[in-house]
Amino acid sequence: MNKDLNGKIALVVGVGDDQGYGWPIAKELYERGATILLACWVPIIKIFTTSWDQGKFEESRVLSDGTLFEIEKVYPIDAVYDHPSQVPDDVLNNKRYQAHPGFTISEVARQIEEDYGRLDMVVHCLANGPEVKNPLLETSREGYLAAISSSSYSFVSFVQHFGPIMNPGGAFLTLTYLASERVIPGYGGGMSSAKAALESDTRMLAYEAGKKYGIRVNAISAGALASRAARAIGFIDRMINYSKGNGPLEKDLEATEIGKAAAFLLSPDASAVTGTILYVDNGIHAMGCSLDSPAFWSTVQN
Repeated sequence: MNKDLNGKIALVVGVGDDQGYGWPIAKELYERGATILLACWVPIIKIFTTSWDQGKFEESRVLSDGTLFEIEKVYPIDAVYDHPSQVPDDVLNNKRYQAHPGFTISEVARQIEEDYGRLDMVVHCLANGPEVKNPLLETSREGYLAAISSSSYSFVSFVQHFGPIMNPGGAFLTLTYLASERVIPGYGGGMSSAKAALESDTRMLAYEAGKKYGIRVNAISAGALASRAARAIGFIDRMINYSKGNGPLEKDLEATEIGKAAAFLLSPDASAVTGTILYVDNGIHAMGCSLDSPAFWSTVQN
């Protein structure tokens, strides 16, 4: 295994279990030599750390050489708050939050600077839309803005607060989805709008952060994966089957494939790559029609 990330420090934000894309990204970065810090959403951080301590992730932690993936430190975070002054009283008085102070983005950045000095890479694996099951026509202003806040603006805030403590040549990475540019019925609540904003912000941040800090900003548009978060949408299995049946590559998308693509974008091998949306989805983004539509059966058969 190429140890091209030896001595590098990576913060992966949004890992809450060994599902989803954050885990294989963190694991791949570790396998390549990086020190891994996690930032975990406050309401589930105790569940995650307890599961880790009890060995529930043991099988998922196995690396290519038989050793185990290790995490240096886990920080509590709630990425809808940039500064302590923004946190409402009901959150401050919540027992789970009281047990994990210093969870705003600015506080986490300051703590990491105190602990490690500087970072080399930040991976943003955050997305939440409280009304994601609602059609856009039935989405409230509150639900729409909540999706934008947690899924899109949080990335802007991360670059704002972590950019100043990033080593030159460092990199940010976020995860997006094809719903940003194509209609995915059922992916509602403003989440498609949030992903579109996230991709636009990736390009603008690449320019601004590149000029100001000498760092890179990219995104991966990942295909459907049956993670815990994705199952909340309610139709992820159908999306996986659709992608497998209609994409250029008729195979399951593996989480490790996202991990390897992420490691490339974050590594020195991608030193000239910034402002890019990289599709890792078995090619489904390239299709202009569905092969399983009755309208195309004769064409496909021929």
